Amino acid sequence: MRRAKGEQFAGLTVALITPFRDGAVDYKALANTVDWHVSQGTDCLAPVGTTGESPTLGHDEHEKVIATVVDRAAGRLKVMAGTGSNCTSEAISLTRFAKKAGADGALIVGPYYNKPTQEGFYRHFKAIADEVGLPIVLYNIPGRTGSSMTPETVARLAELPAIVAIKEATGSLDQASQILALTDLTLLSGDDSLTLPLMSVGGSGVVSVVGNIVPADMRAMVLAYREGKTVEALEWHRKIFGLARDLLGIATNPIPLKTALKILGRDTGDVRLPLCELDAASEQRVRDALAAYGLVG
Repeated sequence: MRRAKGEQFAGLTVALITPFRDGAVDYKALANTVDWHVSQGTDCLAPVGTTGESPTLGHDEHEKVIATVVDRAAGRLKVMAGTGSNCTSEAISLTRFAKKAGADGALIVGPYYNKPTQEGFYRHFKAIADEVGLPIVLYNIPGRTGSSMTPETVARLAELPAIVAIKEATGSLDQASQILALTDLTLLSGDDSLTLPLMSVGGSGVVSVVGNIVPADMRAMVLAYREGKTVEALEWHRKIFGLARDLLGIATNPIPLKTALKILGRDTGDVRLPLCELDAASEQRVRDALAAYGLVG
């Protein structure tokens, strides 16, 4: 079996929240969250992605969040910094900053809103890879961006040395299987509920949202499967699946996630507009999902 390029990112990466307090980034809470993930055994953190509300962060905030996470991690876990943009020059600038700050890699979402052609996808990512040289994890999530890279485009990109992995969030096992057949990229699940199915066709881990809440459990599932303990992995999948389905189906991520963390006493729950807090009935659904998992009474 051939070795994947980006195996340094196999395992559990948590798509990290950005804590806010009274409208501002709470950097102290962010640093404390990094410490907590170290204690939980999380392999890697991905700050300022979708879950980190990157579209509402200013450029200076974006860079400071990356620097804070890298500095606090201090080599205790890896950092895969979110540096994507629908502006190629901005993505290059953010990726260059992440490399200078000491990040282990960059998680770069496909350009959103402007819907590039497949050739446009290729040139966008090639420009970043050529300019910066930091290990790049492609992030394909058409539900957010409005367009999708084909497996053939991913295969072209996989020929570039700097591009080592892909976060697959198309929801398609066929797409994932094609990418794995065509490339030597490490494939990471972009949907918590599909992590085990994707690993069954050759995936190596997950960039997880519910890992903000139960990282040790998510990591246990990934490790169990990688160690050939398929029955144990399936038991974890069935448990985690319920939480992912019940929690993330309530509202757009990270609204229910931050609500859950507030209930658990680990975050203020604040989000930035255009996201807004849940109503009382929806917040109760979050509480019910946590109770069903055994996290609250």
